[in-house]
Amino acid sequence: MNNRSRGAGQDTTQPSTPGTVASFTRFVIFGGGTGLASSAALVALSGHLTIVLANALVTVIGTIAATELHSRFAFRAGRAGLTAHFQAGGSAFVAYLFTTAAMLGLHAVQHAPSIMVEQGTYLTASGLAGLARFVFLRLAVFARPEPAGPAPVVTGTRTRVLGRNALVAAA
Repeated sequence: MNNRSRGAGQDTTQPSTPGTVASFTRFVIFGGGTGLASSAALVALSGHLTIVLANALVTVIGTIAATELHSRFAFRAGRAGLTAHFQAGGSAFVAYLFTTAAMLGLHAVQHAPSIMVEQGTYLTASGLAGLARFVFLRLAVFARPEPAGPAPVVTGTRTRVLGRNALVAAA
């Protein structure tokens, strides 16, 4: 990177926030990868534990792993703290409720839907829930506060801010 590509006084020690498309792409890759790994772990554990216990264990561990991956790579926010893990876990729970409601709603309107209709319903609901989780994680959980601009320098009755002059009421 050359000096012309950096803004004057820009802090280059912290990674910059990735754009929305880059974040979403990483979110899908890491979330999907964690989902596939969780699926394999569920199959492996289901022979040794009840399916309810295996699913609970895989869900908790998968959510923790996905939150850490999303924090570090998708949103470039560094390590996820305890609060971020609880918020991400809560959003995963809301997504679970949404997909469950979609499936229950399908079975309420169709007594015996085909496997294709069930999968289509589940994948659509899951995709919408995933999109909502992405927005929530990006804007609420892993959002970086806007950097405060330089403090205004008061000179007489004028304030100089970022090279612009503005009149200041004399006090």
